[in-house]
Amino acid sequence: MFSSHPYSSPLRTYRREKAPRENEQILQIVREETDLRITFSARADRAAMRDRLMTRAGLLRGELTLWMTLHPEFRHSLLPLPIPDEAPPLVRAMLEAGTRMNVGPFAAVAGAIAQDMAEYAHALLLKNGMPGDVIVENGGDVFLISETERVAALLPDPENRSLVGLRLAASDMPLALCSSSGRIGHSLSFGQGDLATVCAQNAALADAAATAYGNMLKSGDSVPLVLHRAEQDQDRGIKGVFVQCAGRIGIWGGMELAALPL
Repeated sequence: MFSSHPYSSPLRTYRREKAPRENEQILQIVREETDLRITFSARADRAAMRDRLMTRAGLLRGELTLWMTLHPEFRHSLLPLPIPDEAPPLVRAMLEAGTRMNVGPFAAVAGAIAQDMAEYAHALLLKNGMPGDVIVENGGDVFLISETERVAALLPDPENRSLVGLRLAASDMPLALCSSSGRIGHSLSFGQGDLATVCAQNAALADAAATAYGNMLKSGDSVPLVLHRAEQDQDRGIKGVFVQCAGRIGIWGGMELAALPL
């Protein structure tokens, strides 16, 4: 499905709050369970980008479906799985992220797809002589390729507007921000936290880490435990984490909070 309006799902109401910049345009690409909001240069041919990105999303979903058919445990395992040599790149990224963070591979699916689609869209722009920013949002998982500073909104409570965001410097891009919640969305979480948001350059890793940290959030007392775990995971590629649970907030690493306009 393709939509010219950046919102079609009742699970994505937050998209209504954010409009593209003057030099940008938005596509929404939906293939099966994947629902992407893709921001890119206003100079690009919209129809051509739509067709190429729809094809790419279909290819990725096809790879996942085929791999799940051949390896049924891939879809449902909550623990890391072996990484076969013949695994396609998307599947391998998910398996490797799951292994690093000791979670199942599907904990990394949204982040892995977001990064692949962002890098693919950016390559299309460069090929056509249009370098520019690309942002792919896949639910609570975002991959950004940007030459300018960005502020990503944090949404721990879907009943209220975002009041705080994370300031992302252009020098830190490309960058992934992936989130997990025990209260928001349909993704599986064994925690009770409002939000666990992870920053990393590898989106599959950030997604898997958000799941792992979200699972740890059982009460407000869990917040410092998650921050300590994130600090230990620096060697795995974790750059920062923001967590909120039971009225307590914690932040570690390269995460700068920024107030959002009312």
